[in-house]
Amino acid sequence: MTDDGVTRVPEVQRADRMFGGGIPGDLAASPFRADRDRIVSSPFFARLGGVTQVISPGGSGLLVHNRLTHSLKVAQVARAVAERLVATPRYADLLERLGGCDPDVVEAAALAHDLGHPPFGHLGESVLDRIARNRLHLTEGFEGNAQSYRIVTSTELRGSSLLTRPDAPVIGLDLTAAVRAALLKYPWTRASFPQPHPSTMVPVPRGATPPPDDPRSGSAKFGAYSTELADLRHARAPFAGRLPAWQQTVEASIMDTADDIAYAIHDIEDFHRVGVLQSGAVAAELRTWLANAGELAKLDQAELLADARRPGYATERLRRDIARKDPWISDDEAFAAAVEHVSTELVDGLLSIPFDGSIEAEQAVTAFSARWTRRLVDAIEVIPEPTVRSGHVVLGPVQWHEVQVLKLVHRRFVLARPDLALHQRGQARLLATLVDALLAWLTDPDETARLPQRLRNLVDLAEAELEAEPVPAEARVARIDLARGRAIIDFIAALTDGQVVALLDAISGRSGQLWTDAFVL
Repeated sequence: MTDDGVTRVPEVQRADRMFGGGIPGDLAASPFRADRDRIVSSPFFARLGGVTQVISPGGSGLLVHNRLTHSLKVAQVARAVAERLVATPRYADLLERLGGCDPDVVEAAALAHDLGHPPFGHLGESVLDRIARNRLHLTEGFEGNAQSYRIVTSTELRGSSLLTRPDAPVIGLDLTAAVRAALLKYPWTRASFPQPHPSTMVPVPRGATPPPDDPRSGSAKFGAYSTELADLRHARAPFAGRLPAWQQTVEASIMDTADDIAYAIHDIEDFHRVGVLQSGAVAAELRTWLANAGELAKLDQAELLADARRPGYATERLRRDIARKDPWISDDEAFAAAVEHVSTELVDGLLSIPFDGSIEAEQAVTAFSARWTRRLVDAIEVIPEPTVRSGHVVLGPVQWHEVQVLKLVHRRFVLARPDLALHQRGQARLLATLVDALLAWLTDPDETARLPQRLRNLVDLAEAELEAEPVPAEARVARIDLARGRAIIDFIAALTDGQVVALLDAISGRSGQLWTDAFVL
C-alpha cells in the first residue's frame, strides 16, 4: 500500500494467465510479446483478410481496407499512442495508479480486438445478433467484441482439443490477464455483470444503451458473454479499487481511441480511392452548414428529419446529437472549427483531385493519412477522472469533434447509399439462409456422423458450458437446442465472406465443386 492508498499491481500479476502454462513454440521472452505472437499466428487473425471492413474484400480488391489491414493500422496507432504517453513525465504517476500502460499490451489488444468480427462487417454483426436472439433463443445474442473475447479464451483451441483431452491446460490463446483486460472495450456482459448493470446507469456509458428492438435485454454492446464471465473477472481483478467495474483500463482506452482514429481516417481514404466521395457533395454538406449554422439551429427536429438529404441538415443533426449524448465534451465553437478544418482538408485538399492510381494520387492519400494520424495522436491526453461517457484516454475537444465530422462524411456519403443497402440486404439473406441450412443439418439424425468436425466440436463445447448450469431434467432438450444454436453462431462468425458464399452454394446444391475450404477456418 502506497501513501496515496492504492495497492500497486505487481508485474507478475498483470502477466498472470488464466490457466498458467506457456505454449511450446513461444519465441518471445516477454509474456506480452508472446501474446502478440500468439494472436498474429492464430488462424482467426489470418481470416480477417477475407472479412469486410465496409465493403467486402471480394468486391473491392486492394483498394479498400479489410478487417486485417484495419487491425494492423489500429495496432500501429495504439502503440504510437502508448509509447507517447509512457514517455510523458507528467502522466507517470497517474498511469501507475490506474494500473499501468505497456505498449506491448496495447499493441496485442489492438491486434486482437476484431478477431470475433463476423463476415460482412457490422451488417453481419447485427444480423447474427438478431438471429441468435429471435431464431435461436440465445438471450445474449451475438456481439463482435464478446466474440473476440470468446475466441481468445474458449474457442481457439491451439491445435489440442479440450473435448478429447479434458485435462488440457490451454484454452483459447492463454493470453495474459493484462492483455485480456485491455481487450475489454466494454467490460461487462449483456445483462448480468456488473450490478448495477451499466445499461441502467444515468448517463449510460458509451455502448451500454439497450438495443431499440429489445430494450429490456441489457446493453447493445458488451465485452464478454456470461460463459466467459469467470475469465473476465480474473482479467479485471488486478484493477479492483482502481477503476469502476464498468470503466475501461488505460490500455483498453488507448486501443478504443486508436480504433476510432483508424476507422475515421482510412474509411475516407477508401471511398476516395473508389470514387464514391465526391468533392462537390461533401462541399455542399459541410459548407452549407458553415454558411447557415444560425438558421439551421432554429429548425425543429421534425424538419431536419423530414428533409434529411438537404445539404447541411446531416451536419446540424450531428451537432445536436453530440450535445444530447456527450455534453461532457460538446462545444459549438469546437464543432464549428472541426467542420471548417475537415471541409478544408477534404474539399480543398484530398477530394479536389480525383484518384486515378497515379503516384501523385497515392502520395496525396498517404500524406492525408499521415497528417491526420499525427494530428490526432498528438492531441491525446490522460485524465484522472473521466466522465461516464469517456475512458481515461481522450482526444482534445477540437480533435474529438473532427473525428465525429469525419465519421459523418462516411455515414452520409457511403453508408446511406442505396447501392450499398442493396448489397447488404443480399448479405443479410445469405447469413439467415445459412443459419437455417446448418440447423437443419445438425438436427438430421441420419447426418450426425458426417457433420463438419469443427461444427461438432463447437456443439460439444457449448453443451459442456451449459452443463455447468443446473437445469431441470425436462429442460435437457432445450439445452441441446441452445448448444446447437451457439455452435452455429460460433461457426459462422469464424468464416470469411467468401467462405459463407461457398458454404451456402455447396449446401444448397448450387456448386459443383466437391472439395472446398468452406469448412476450414
